[in-house]
Amino acid sequence: MKPVIDIAIETEAWEAFADPALLAETVIGQTISQSGVRIADGAEISIVLCDDAFIAELNRKWRRLDKPTNVLSFPSGGPIASTPVLGDIVIAFETAAKEAAEAEKPLRDHVAHLLAHGFLHLIGYDHVADADAEAMEAMERDVLARLGIADPYAAPRAQAQK
Repeated sequence: MKPVIDIAIETEAWEAFADPALLAETVIGQTISQSGVRIADGAEISIVLCDDAFIAELNRKWRRLDKPTNVLSFPSGGPIASTPVLGDIVIAFETAAKEAAEAEKPLRDHVAHLLAHGFLHLIGYDHVADADAEAMEAMERDVLARLGIADPYAAPRAQAQK
C-alpha cells in the first residue's frame, strides 16, 4: 500500500526547502498507517509546491474564493482502495511560511501538517461539520505526534504566555 508521489516545484522559493519528497513520503506513509485507509499499491498522488499567485488562481477557479490559501486538495474520486490516482495536493510557499512564522514553528513542521491535512482530504476526510473537523484534527495531531511534531493546533508560545 505504498503510493507513488510525484512532486512538482512551481516556484523558486521552494528550492531551498530540503528534500520535500522525503517529507511527503514520511508524512503520507504515517497518515496511511494511522488512518487505516486501504489504497491501491502504487496509487499516484501529485504534490504541487507553488506560490500564492498560483494557488490563488486555483482557489478562484475551484472554490470561487479570490485569495491565496495554504493548501488545496483535489481528490480524484472513486473507490479509494482501487483508484490508480488519489489526487493532487497543492501548497503555497508564502502563505505556509507566514503561518509558520506566526505560529512560531518551523516551516518544515507546518508543511508536514499541510501534507497530512491535504492527504486526509484525498481519502475522504473533511472539516465542514464540527464533528468531522474534530475527527480530522485529532488524526492530524496523532500523525504529527508520531513524527515528533508538536500539536499544530496549540497556541504559539507568545500567546500561551499571556
